[in-house]
Amino acid sequence: MMKKPFATTLDPESSLQNHTGSWRTLRPVNVFKLPPCNKQCPAGENIQQWLYFAAEGQYEHAWRVLTEDNPLPACMGRVCYHTCEGKCNRGFLDETVGINSVERFLGDYALEKKLAFKKPVVETGKKVLIVGSGPGGLSAAYHLRKFGHTVHIMEMAEKPGGMMRYGIPVYRLPRDILDAEIARITDMGVTIECNHKVEDLLEEKAKGGYDAVILALGAALSSNVNIPSGDTNRILSALEVLGDVADKGEYEIGRRVAVYGGGNTAVDVARSLRRLGAEPVIVYRRNRDMMPANEEEMDGAIAEGIEVKWLSTIAEASKESLKIEKMALDENGKPKPTGEYEELPADAVVLAIGQNVDFSIVDKIEGIQKEWDNVIVDKNNFMTGVDGIFAVGDMVPGDRTVTAAIGMGKHGARGVNAYLKGIEYKRMPKHDDARFEDMHPWYYTDAPKSVRPEIELARRTSTFDEVQHGLTEENAIYEAQRCLSCGNCMECDNCYGVCPDNAIIKLGPGKRYEFNYDFCKGCGVCAQECPCGHIDMVPEKI
Repeated sequence: MMKKPFATTLDPESSLQNHTGSWRTLRPVNVFKLPPCNKQCPAGENIQQWLYFAAEGQYEHAWRVLTEDNPLPACMGRVCYHTCEGKCNRGFLDETVGINSVERFLGDYALEKKLAFKKPVVETGKKVLIVGSGPGGLSAAYHLRKFGHTVHIMEMAEKPGGMMRYGIPVYRLPRDILDAEIARITDMGVTIECNHKVEDLLEEKAKGGYDAVILALGAALSSNVNIPSGDTNRILSALEVLGDVADKGEYEIGRRVAVYGGGNTAVDVARSLRRLGAEPVIVYRRNRDMMPANEEEMDGAIAEGIEVKWLSTIAEASKESLKIEKMALDENGKPKPTGEYEELPADAVVLAIGQNVDFSIVDKIEGIQKEWDNVIVDKNNFMTGVDGIFAVGDMVPGDRTVTAAIGMGKHGARGVNAYLKGIEYKRMPKHDDARFEDMHPWYYTDAPKSVRPEIELARRTSTFDEVQHGLTEENAIYEAQRCLSCGNCMECDNCYGVCPDNAIIKLGPGKRYEFNYDFCKGCGVCAQECPCGHIDMVPEKI
């Protein structure tokens, strides 16, 4: 009697199609990996997810996913230095995804459509005081309000926004955009009291009956350096200049101005003065490669005709000129004096060599410890050494950027929420990294990155109009579609189509796939053909 031929998955009547586990040494499993953009984002945004919805044209859904972590996307789409793009795996193929461009598009879309944050359904009855209305304070207020807490912000300046208002030039961040995104937070029920400098924090806490406090003071004090100045009195601070320009739209200064420093503030000052008719020169101790300023901003400054004196330091200032000493880099990349000097005509000097926080508010509180120029906090929940007092932003260790402050504000708020509930705040563990070498994006074709339009160069030096414009809807969708969905399924059907055993089951839109291990023989073709690296082959359990 002849034996029945070996059964395949195409023979549904055969019982031999089942129990293939003994044939396998490896089995496919769906894994969720951490995209490099998500991992890099200081605000902790789920970038890959909101890009997916943006690519589908679901702009409001994309915006709501984005604002789960960051309440200021229209601002961030303009001022964030988008380090996420520097980590984007698409860069290994052609050009990185324009994440920041799409973020701005979504932020502007929400403002145009007047989208609002949802108000809390339940009020907790807990009150939280936030000192400072910069990005860290606003972020903390937003997240605390979502939890249902009553939130009040005290701000020493005339208007809210902190260094976003008084430190970032209008040509980068128009104030109507900033005001609109702040208004969306106050519409949730957050109150902001301006022109109120907190002198005694514990007194304010007790008087207001606050259950917790978040300190979110920005670095609003300019660092100083001793420059022998003879009979000149035109040595100014960068933040003073930027604040007056932002507030009044003008600043009385000479035509020839030296800006001393190499960070983003120095570049902002130089570009602002250029628009006021001055001829600024940036003086920096190191070379271009070691300059901490954002590369795109520096490129913009040079394009606008701003001169840079590299490897130079100001040795002395007189009434009409500066004595500049040339520097040289040693084997460790540190600048050292050469003893060679030159004269640089200058009517004024603007110091942009760093900013500090006014710590007088915490110096009066026993138990809050400092190290160097930072308040020591719990790295997990941002609480200081005093029970119920938290600190975020420029006050604590970390990058002093708007995006970093937003991320700290979020975690600080979650720390406060846990504290008010009497529980410990624990951050969710992160997935393994989605590496480009684990992906197989074979069917992707070259798709150049969308370039955001800018106003013509001739207009830039005579107006504070916004330099960079946003993407059109068509370009925003195109840019979002360039995302490779690193480490996470995009439902492309590749695995479903290539499986020789019909062992992959489609679960429906948004639900991805699952494996039928009764059919699967562990060949691994699905893992090899998954463009996202979402499928791993793991040892079969015996």
